[in-house]
Amino acid sequence: MASDPAQPDRASRVLVVAAAVVDDLDTPTSLLAARRSVPVSLAGRWEFPGGKVDPGEGPEEALHRELREELGVRVRLGAEVVAPAGEPRDRVGWVLGETYVMRVWLAVLVDGTPEPLVEHDRLVWLPRGAWHSVPWLDADVPIVDALVSLTSPVADPL
Repeated sequence: MASDPAQPDRASRVLVVAAAVVDDLDTPTSLLAARRSVPVSLAGRWEFPGGKVDPGEGPEEALHRELREELGVRVRLGAEVVAPAGEPRDRVGWVLGETYVMRVWLAVLVDGTPEPLVEHDRLVWLPRGAWHSVPWLDADVPIVDALVSLTSPVADPL
C-alpha cells in the first residue's frame, strides 16, 4: 500500500500534549484558556496549555512538567479528550497540521494559582456557554467543540 505524500508518516509527527483545565472533572462550568505571546505568528490567539513531549518522557509526565513550567501549577488528570470520527486524527491523537499530533486531557488544579509564566501573556477562565468566545488557534477549535459536546448536560427525561 502506497503512502499518501500529502500526509507525513505518523512517526515523523512531533507529539505534543495539552490540558483542558476545568473547574470540575465531572461537571465542568469553567475552562482555562491561555493566550499565546510567542511566536509572533500565533501571538494573540488562545490555546490549551501544554507542549512537546521530550525524548524518554511519557505523555502524562510531559504534561505535568509543561503545566508546572507554563502556569506554575500541579493538576490531576481526568479523561483523555479524543477526536471524534470526522475530525483530523490518527491513532495517537488530534492532528495539528503536517508536523504535530496532540493528546489532550481534562485536568483540575490541585496546587497553585495559574499564572502566565512562559509563552503566554494572559489566562482567562471561560464560563460554560462562552468557551468559543476567544479566538482559539485554528487547530484547537475542534477540541473546544468536542469539550462542549462531552460536557453538555443531558436533558432530563419528561
